[in-house]
Amino acid sequence: MNGYSFFSTSAALVLFLIHLGVIARVILRPHREPASRIAWIVMIIALPVVGMISYLLLGETNIGRRRMRRIRQVLASMPDVADAPGFDTRALQAQIPERYAHLFRVGHSVNGFEPVGGNNGELLPDSNASIESLVADIDAAKDHVHLIFYIWLPDNNGLKVIEALKRAAARQVTCRVMADALGSRMMIDSGHWKGMSDAHVRATTALPIGNLLLRPLLGRIDLRNHRKIVVIDNWITYCGSQNCADPEFQIKAKYAPWVDALMRFEGPIARQNQHLFAGDWMAHEDDDLRELLQQPLPPGGPGFAAQVIGTGPTVRNSAMPEVFESLMYAARRELFITTPYYVPDEAMQTALCASAYRERLSRRGDNYHRSGA
Repeated sequence: MNGYSFFSTSAALVLFLIHLGVIARVILRPHREPASRIAWIVMIIALPVVGMISYLLLGETNIGRRRMRRIRQVLASMPDVADAPGFDTRALQAQIPERYAHLFRVGHSVNGFEPVGGNNGELLPDSNASIESLVADIDAAKDHVHLIFYIWLPDNNGLKVIEALKRAAARQVTCRVMADALGSRMMIDSGHWKGMSDAHVRATTALPIGNLLLRPLLGRIDLRNHRKIVVIDNWITYCGSQNCADPEFQIKAKYAPWVDALMRFEGPIARQNQHLFAGDWMAHEDDDLRELLQQPLPPGGPGFAAQVIGTGPTVRNSAMPEVFESLMYAARRELFITTPYYVPDEAMQTALCASAYRERLSRRGDNYHRSGA
């Protein structure tokens, strides 16, 4: 009985120390919002076992040390996007008004990409029109097609893109495609994925999950590659919120139709998306794309300034919130935000409210002057 009591006391002491250790980790972990920190502490105290397990599985940004090491090595070995022959940043940069220059400097601090001019863009009208445009560009590709999607479904639109890639590969166009292991699992597990490989389309899986029991020990399963990027011949690029799927979205049909935005760009801005794709691709495949990143670009023409901002596990956590907040504080007349997930931190909420107060005071001032006071 005494031995049992001693064992129980020792086990309770060990659990208590583990409990304190997890709470201490929450308190001392850098780059965490105070509200998030408090929420985790409350949960761990109120539900010790569930709280600790939840925090260890979901509480920290961790895709695994081996993956992080590989990504850092790849990014360190890649050439500067502005060093490519013919990519004279000063010549390509548009004359950016001073009131907007600081916004591009914030963007530059994220990836090191400078704004470049000579671009043209089009916001495509809907999901189906976007896929039709993409298929047409793949059919016209001369050298390469690079494509990455978070969700790629084996539905009508998803299969249209696959058939276009097969046709391009048959013309000796180099096709590299990547899809997230979780978001695109239906496509990756289907015969269509192998069919692409058989047609000489180079297909790889982003962030493979592997053993479900061991994966939580090696990194979080829920941290995924959410990019939606297409680059064609180093000159045409697509990006936005649209995945490669029908708007009816079979896997979550009750929320259909899914309304997404996709933009098609032509110009030197495609090289920056190419850089993001190459970093993701080389982190998973032993296929060196650095030479492609240094190919001369065709002469640029008239167009607007653009800049790519891409985040990921090697970028500071505050990068995108800083960009959004800077845009909010720069707004002078109107500010529109469309998002399916509105979970702002305190700084972003403050920036949004400050913009609203600023506009309200501006209207009062206009009314005051119109009244002749």
